[in-house]
Amino acid sequence: MTLFDIIFAGSKQALEAAKGVVEDAISKKGEEGKVAFPETAYSLPTIYAATGKKLGTLKDLKDALSIVESLIVEEQSLEKALNAGLATALSAEIIEACKYATQEKPYSEPCAGFISDAIIRSLGVPLVTGDIPGVAVVIGEAPSAEEAGKVIKGYQNKGLLVFLVGKIIDQAIEAKVKMGLELRVIPLGYDVTSVIHVVTVAIRAALIFGNVQPGNVGDLLKYTKERVPAFVNALGPLSEIVVSAGAGAIALGFPVITDQEVQEVPHYLIVQKDYDKMVATSLEARNIKIKITEIPIPVGFAAAFEGERVRKEDMYAEFGGGRTPAWELVRKREMAEIEDHKIEVIGPDIDTLGPDGGKLPLAVLVDVAGRNMQEDFEPVLERRIHYFLNYIEGVMHIGQRDIMWLRISKSSYEAGLRLHHLGEVLYAKMLDEFGSIVDKVQVTIITDREKVEELAKEVAKPRYEARDARLAGLTDESVDEFYSCTLCQSFAPAHVCVVTPERLGLCGAVSWLDAKATKEINPTGACQPIVKGVARDEVKGIWDSVNKAVEELSHGATKEICIYSLMENPMTSCGCFECICGIMPEANGVIIVNREYTGMTPLGMTFGELASTTGGGMQTPGFMGLGRQFITSKKFIFAEGGIKRLVWMPKELKEALREKINARGKELGYDNFADMIADETVGTDPDSVTEFLTRVGHPALTMDPIM
Repeated sequence: MTLFDIIFAGSKQALEAAKGVVEDAISKKGEEGKVAFPETAYSLPTIYAATGKKLGTLKDLKDALSIVESLIVEEQSLEKALNAGLATALSAEIIEACKYATQEKPYSEPCAGFISDAIIRSLGVPLVTGDIPGVAVVIGEAPSAEEAGKVIKGYQNKGLLVFLVGKIIDQAIEAKVKMGLELRVIPLGYDVTSVIHVVTVAIRAALIFGNVQPGNVGDLLKYTKERVPAFVNALGPLSEIVVSAGAGAIALGFPVITDQEVQEVPHYLIVQKDYDKMVATSLEARNIKIKITEIPIPVGFAAAFEGERVRKEDMYAEFGGGRTPAWELVRKREMAEIEDHKIEVIGPDIDTLGPDGGKLPLAVLVDVAGRNMQEDFEPVLERRIHYFLNYIEGVMHIGQRDIMWLRISKSSYEAGLRLHHLGEVLYAKMLDEFGSIVDKVQVTIITDREKVEELAKEVAKPRYEARDARLAGLTDESVDEFYSCTLCQSFAPAHVCVVTPERLGLCGAVSWLDAKATKEINPTGACQPIVKGVARDEVKGIWDSVNKAVEELSHGATKEICIYSLMENPMTSCGCFECICGIMPEANGVIIVNREYTGMTPLGMTFGELASTTGGGMQTPGFMGLGRQFITSKKFIFAEGGIKRLVWMPKELKEALREKINARGKELGYDNFADMIADETVGTDPDSVTEFLTRVGHPALTMDPIM
């Protein structure tokens, strides 16, 4: 059999299996049985993206089988073979959809199954920043658990997002690979069809970020090939279905690297039997570049460890978090005032805590000097402490300033991790990421309680207060420049953020100071200054200079934005926004829903459904993505009356922002304004919400009509 024959045979096997599963599901649930994957606005994403049709019942699935069949044309050509591979993907999606239609819980630990829209959106920022440089799909079985662990940890230590399918999952467990979404190693399922759940991640990236229209297969395949840096490792004996599924991956632009003897296809199907070279071969096949900073520490260091949680039973040492005094500070110094690469620990190290560990006070003082360093950049660098320390295997860092909390695990302590290693990490990464503005770095780590408290009072807190006073006076009117941010264009080519002192990027990760520092670090990079000039409309936030920049940077897709308006030419959204703001006409106001909220909103749509009409660089009057902290800005929908229009938001989001919401409300003459905003405990239907707003006298009800 030729390679093409194997692909055709596999696609036909997958189709027959799909037919059988659909008939079985119909016998159990009837043709009108509901079909849906959880927490997505994209129906069955592969079929929806390919055909433009949203399937909702088992009868719809049965009808879709003819589409699959039409893709299998047994001609000895690459085009027909790739189409058959796509047919296998559609069959896999149909089979998996039937699992969700007939089983209450089709997947259980350690397997994840379907990946929600919210998770995909949360991965947007690390993907575009390169914190996640690529996506590895490992399917099948390695020769041993040791070899499996070597490959998976190789990707994890380089920061890749790794999906596992098949017996490789058990091998990973045996090799003691740390797994879970928070560690970016995700076991999908044991059946080969569960690989479709990573395929839908790539496909929904095209729909969410790229504004690819469902049914446009050409644009879909172009997007996944050019913008989703994924590849497949197919390990162990290759069944005909696995080979056919591999053809589907190749059709999407994802090369397949296998340890089996097969007929190679240059650049697409590659044989690599040496497991020591598997990682390097895979990265090269997808042209994924890994920037490695060598750091002399005894444990792993990668962005993949950022989400790791050190629980109480696994903890050896703890600092801060209300248990002990703790703070961290980045301080600008003159070149002559500090010694480069000086790392000093003042006070007892963690190896003095005894066999059971314990608690210590902590101060982390990072002194930096550089010809281009500015005091304004101190908080930008300081926020990176959180990420840099979290990248250390077995270290958990939460909070910032003098509310920071740090834990070190028993396993990392036993591997030899000590406090001076934290200093090595901060030294290396500050120079690595901020080398264009920082020339020298000195790190002082203090655990002597008296010294920690003394320097908190004399050095840290006065610095925090001075910054806060400076930032409080930093308004859109007080600066001459805004900044464009096109970081997300690698995924959302038509989107441009305009970042101002009072409006941070919609991802929540780029403030005006961040953008300013980014320009200094990389003069030709994603953030560029926009000289404001005179505003054409100060209420709506219209500047000719801003419109010119947005039109150029969006390649003509957007010609005008109103920075302060929701209803007229609002700023576009990429897809990784923290929240969505949408108009609620019944209440003469707006609702805001955050990505983490999975319930219904008073607009009759979930976050995912709202997001599907808001992202991808589209300009949608009445709806826009935004960062959490913009909600309490004085410029939040200023043209429509600001925060007084806010009538509903999820309780979790409201409580997280309660203090700032109340402070902003008090400025406008309302005490405890957060209590005047409805949430899901009041209701998620318009009648319940408007009844509540009437009862509490919400100001939106008496304002001018929003439409």
